[in-house]
Amino acid sequence: MNEISFQHINSNGINLRLAIAGEGPLIIFCHGWPESWYSYRHQLPSIAEAGYKAVTYDVRGYGESDKPHPIESYTMRELTADVIGILDALGYEEAITIGHDWGGPIALNTAALYPERIKATGSLSVPYMGGRGPLPLLDIWKEIYKGKFFYQLYFQKEGVAEKEFEDDLKKALTLTYTNSDGRGMAAAIKRGESGLNPPKTPESTFLEGMQEFSDLPSWLSSEDIDYFVSQFEIGGMRGPLNRYRAQNIDWQELENLPEKLDQPAFFVTGSLDPVNFFVPSNKSLLERIEVNYENLLITKEIQDIGHWTQQESPDEVNRVILEFLKKI
Repeated sequence: MNEISFQHINSNGINLRLAIAGEGPLIIFCHGWPESWYSYRHQLPSIAEAGYKAVTYDVRGYGESDKPHPIESYTMRELTADVIGILDALGYEEAITIGHDWGGPIALNTAALYPERIKATGSLSVPYMGGRGPLPLLDIWKEIYKGKFFYQLYFQKEGVAEKEFEDDLKKALTLTYTNSDGRGMAAAIKRGESGLNPPKTPESTFLEGMQEFSDLPSWLSSEDIDYFVSQFEIGGMRGPLNRYRAQNIDWQELENLPEKLDQPAFFVTGSLDPVNFFVPSNKSLLERIEVNYENLLITKEIQDIGHWTQQESPDEVNRVILEFLKKI
């Protein structure tokens, strides 16, 4: 059994807390919002057992890592430089990056911006989108969701979403996790809604209209919830929410982001992941993304799970990762 140990390092001028298991070639797992290194609790031992040094970390703004105050501290440039700092601190010239949710773009863009350091990459829920796009992403969301609620636009108001979450962290996190997993999404679709983005007005709040379930889903225990809550009690929600606020800065800074990702890659999504429904299309997400990769070795849609891919279906995700590692 590969035990998980913790280490604090300096990376890109800030402190990051790492969770580490095993020895061998380096694989770095990047988590998303609103999560923690703990989101990869099922992956680290399995990947380490296969002969790798499996590392995840509290992304800046989270847990025991530093939490700079300015929005510009949460740009993709800074977040990808943090990953390269992990390689440097651990003494590795190259690594494989894997990410979920916002961790997906962190992992994928690290590969795109530092191709000499990242030999392969993959993501869960959020794929590589191909270059910086014709408009800043927030402007695109404003157009798509004109007159409607969209959580990323709601998050732009500094202090507002922070207060909504921090007034009752346990309730807010529980609602967030349980409304966008497989069970929550199935219930939302039955109601004619869409998980994190139910049909409500721009003046609504994030948690408004979310369903309160009488029990937790099988993938999430009360102990898991308590651990996530403890991590956000350390520093609150400003850092995690600042990632959403930095998106238009990314558009200015990443003008030369490549249209296609060159490295071997994989992508896994859940059939009920709300990300699949963000942009209206006649094509599935898997069909839309292939053009953004030069060497997409594995794509997988796991049936009946929602957004929390590697937590809802850890065995299947681990199987895909190990299959991918054998191919590269």
